[in-house]
Amino acid sequence: MSDTKPSSAIAELVLEVRKTREYSRLTDAIPYTRFMGIGVENLAGEMMCRMRYQPMLIGNSFLPALHGGTLGALLESASIFELLLKTETPRVPKVISLTVDFLRSGKPQDTFARAIITRQGRRVANVRVDAWQDDRTRPIASAHALFLLAEP
Repeated sequence: MSDTKPSSAIAELVLEVRKTREYSRLTDAIPYTRFMGIGVENLAGEMMCRMRYQPMLIGNSFLPALHGGTLGALLESASIFELLLKTETPRVPKVISLTVDFLRSGKPQDTFARAIITRQGRRVANVRVDAWQDDRTRPIASAHALFLLAEP
C-alpha cells in the first residue's frame, strides 16, 4: 500500500524552515543528505547547496575526481530543496526526468549548487541547476530537471 500524502512531520518541518530559514534542520532530517554531506546554506543572501568534500565522493582516484553520481545527487538535491522552500508544494517533489551535463572534472573539495525554477505549473515544475567549485562562472556540471509536484 502506497501513501501519497506527505508525512505530517516532514510537512511541518518544511513549513517551519520556509519561515525561519534554518535550512540545516531540513537537511539534517534526511539521512541521505547527511550521508552525502549535502546542506542548504544562505550564502550572500542566496539559498544554495554545498556538498562538503569527503574522500568517499571520489570516483577516479588517479585524477582524483568526484564521482559523477555524487554530482548528480547534489544537482537533484539542490533542485528538490529549491522547490520545497520556494514553492508551496505540499509534498516532496518526485523526479520525472533529470539530464546532467558533466562539464569539467570535480576536484576533491567542496562543491556548490544553485537551482532556479524556470517554469512551474500546478502539477509539474522545470528546474535548471549548476554546480561549481572555485568559480561560479565555470560550472563543473549542470542539469535540467522535471518534477511532479502533485498527483493528477
